[in-house]
Amino acid sequence: MAGAYVSNMAQYNKMYRQSLDEPEKFWGMMSKDFYWKEMWHTLNEVNFDYTKGPVSIKWFLGSKTNLAYNALDRHIEAGKGDNIAFYWEGNDDESRAYTYNEVYEMVCKFANVLKSKGIKKGDTVAIYLPMVVELPVAMLACARIGAVHSVVFGGFSADALASRVADCKARVLVTADGVMRAKKLVNLLDIVDNADKILKADKEANHKLDSIIVVERNSKAGPLKEQHEPWNKLMAGASADCPVEWMDAEDPLFLLYTSGSTGKPKGVLHTTAGYMVWSATTFKYVFDYRPGDVYWCTADCGWITGHSYITYGPMINGATQVLFEGVPTHPTPARCWEIIDKYKVNQFYTAPTAVRSLMSFGEQYPEGHSLKSLRVLGSVGEPINPEAWRWYSKHVGRGQCSISDTWWQTETGGHMITPLPGATPQKPGFATKPFFGVEPAILDPDGKEQDGACAGYLTIKRSWPGQLRGIYGDQERFEKTYFQLFNGANEMISKDKYITGDACRRDKDGYYCITGRIDDVINVSGHRIGTAELESALSQFEHCVEAAVVGFPHPIKGEAIYAFVTLEQGYEMTPEVQKALKQVVRSEIGAFAAPDKIQFAPALPKTRSGKIMRRILRRIAAGVTDVSEFGDISTITDPSIIDELLENAKHAS
Repeated sequence: MAGAYVSNMAQYNKMYRQSLDEPEKFWGMMSKDFYWKEMWHTLNEVNFDYTKGPVSIKWFLGSKTNLAYNALDRHIEAGKGDNIAFYWEGNDDESRAYTYNEVYEMVCKFANVLKSKGIKKGDTVAIYLPMVVELPVAMLACARIGAVHSVVFGGFSADALASRVADCKARVLVTADGVMRAKKLVNLLDIVDNADKILKADKEANHKLDSIIVVERNSKAGPLKEQHEPWNKLMAGASADCPVEWMDAEDPLFLLYTSGSTGKPKGVLHTTAGYMVWSATTFKYVFDYRPGDVYWCTADCGWITGHSYITYGPMINGATQVLFEGVPTHPTPARCWEIIDKYKVNQFYTAPTAVRSLMSFGEQYPEGHSLKSLRVLGSVGEPINPEAWRWYSKHVGRGQCSISDTWWQTETGGHMITPLPGATPQKPGFATKPFFGVEPAILDPDGKEQDGACAGYLTIKRSWPGQLRGIYGDQERFEKTYFQLFNGANEMISKDKYITGDACRRDKDGYYCITGRIDDVINVSGHRIGTAELESALSQFEHCVEAAVVGFPHPIKGEAIYAFVTLEQGYEMTPEVQKALKQVVRSEIGAFAAPDKIQFAPALPKTRSGKIMRRILRRIAAGVTDVSEFGDISTITDPSIIDELLENAKHAS
């Protein structure tokens, strides 16, 4: 690709080797792209091996900086305040452009609103908003004054919201009254009020909200109540002058709750300097973003993609981007292509789920539009299958666009394995090569690092700037989840590498292909959902004795949720019961987590130690009927249960 930051593999290989062999020099060069109130003196201090002391990760020690300053002030000071920061597209026919000057004024005002509520450096603010400009504004306002933000995806239920607010001890919650998702009204205020009631009734949590600030987005949601404070009224009385709080390198920036293999979601902690450098550097190189480009990421800021590749990475680079409130198929499946042509989008970043969904409507929709402005197509959330990759390339990219199939996680803060436009030869189904500073290792079942073409557990051998710094309030869980890898015999096989939780294969060209999870997490449409959290929700149904949840292949979502449920004696798995079980999950977690299929299980396949044999359930969910393909079942306590499960699978729905 002409003019790309990295134009060939020789240049990539040279930069990659320097990032590993001379990290101080490499990151010193990259650091020049940012404003530092005080420059760092030590690149990093890292301990991955918990046997040698607590796992600890620190980067850019001695520095002071601020992400809001880097995302706004320095661009304005450089005379770029009139540049467009956001082209906002509403769910229906609303649209508006916001300049960097306008976003700066909103951020300063809302930072002062938060200060008027007693929020200071280190306090946590919960944000539960749709994709309106007030969402990145609220995030940047927190960063400006040193408050920690915790954004909760607007699809979560009242229970899920309450548990996250209580865990991070947020005193202020920022929300909206309601939002239209396609033709459906989502009454966020009802959810928030129910969450508030849950918090007040939960004596064990011992936490309550001081303020609920409401963006009046949709009057159909109903009038505000006494406990609600209107955003516009608060902003009208706020000053637009708010000096930044200069933050130390390892001061907390945000918490983002992600599902894990236990029932309780984990608060992933990211800090200031390392995350700033990582999100902005990966954005610049992975999308080959150049001044004047228009970039569009379709993600929600309730997930890490919206943090790193809407609010922070792009804005630190002074990018102009599209902010989209709606869904790709409303009012027609041409919506994305219309927006791309309207704003002449150069980089388009979306999930394989969206690509497969748009595929299902046919190529006539993208081919009915020019799309000639596109230069880079991105994929995020889960591995993109080769068929969708080729459709994306042919019908959206017209065979002329580079495709950045990015592998990364909430915990990594940004891209880890990804092609670079203009440099990396493309290969459908492969995330390709590691980004600068990332040193992958694939381990066999005994923990031995493998060379060349191989398959196994994907781990990372050294730290990188954007790495999570911990799980909020739980150092033990942090170390066990990310730095202790066990084999099937419960023997530890790694204790000094970052454990990704993903299985991976590497081909003869050194390209990496992510093949799935090795822990009990299901990746649905790019949303990671812990099986334990799902099973806990299903168990809330009064006649549920036990539940086990696995993922199964889905043509649109990539992976979908399949639940095996044991009911009390005398109860049958009727359509009404299946509907009630799904409703419990919607209530406890959110509609996006509702199982696609539920089947009755008279009992679950377990080992003699009581462990559920999930690999058997995964095969049943995937439609495998030949017991010989289930592997070793010698440890199951009651082999006859398999036949019953196979028979009942015919009635799952």
